Amino acid sequence: MNDHLQAAYGGYIGSVPSAEQRNRVLRNTYWLLALSMVPTVLGAWLGVTMNFGALLVGSPLLGFIAVLAVAFGFIFAIKHTQNSALGVVVLLGFTFFMGLILSLTIGRVLGSYRNGAQLIVLAFGGTGLVFFGMATLATTIKRDIASWGKWLFVGVIGLIIASLANIYFQMTALSMVVSTLAVVIFSAYMLYDMKRVIDGGETNYVSATLAIYLDVLNVFVNLLNLLGIFGGDRE
Repeated sequence: MNDHLQAAYGGYIGSVPSAEQRNRVLRNTYWLLALSMVPTVLGAWLGVTMNFGALLVGSPLLGFIAVLAVAFGFIFAIKHTQNSALGVVVLLGFTFFMGLILSLTIGRVLGSYRNGAQLIVLAFGGTGLVFFGMATLATTIKRDIASWGKWLFVGVIGLIIASLANIYFQMTALSMVVSTLAVVIFSAYMLYDMKRVIDGGETNYVSATLAIYLDVLNVFVNLLNLLGIFGGDRE
């Protein structure tokens, strides 16, 4: 039974995965990543349509903490179901939830800038370029980058702290610095996560998809923030 689960969901525990197995995990990861964009777009559309952001306006800090709590709950559930079909379902539920959260940024951009739709398209295109660039680099780079993980994690913790601080300070300069660093850190994380799959360090495509999805989402959001700061045409 375990052998069937491993073959179906990308887990090759206790042995070094072959090149064929690694390619299968990478291929399934990319397919699931593409599929995960469907509930994300649906969640974002519903969030904008239903003004989901209004629920969090009263207390931004409590809202931020609640969002993190729900997100980490989903991640915990995904990690504990990643070797079954349920893991795919939970992952898609998570991407729908993240679409709702994404609607906060999209709604703000559409409501604050005359060229908001254009900024969203540019951020989407820029994220696509980053993704394909990192994917190409991951398949060609020979250097072992496993040691990047701990430094990138420290960088993410710093970003969370700076983001919390900016909820109070509302400083454009701080927001610009945070978003710039976030684009750099999550682009590097994207390369790191893809390389782990290619090198056989990640053998479960549900878990791999989760990691790369979060990288892509964070690059998109922060690119959109930067485009708003530098190219937004205020209403």
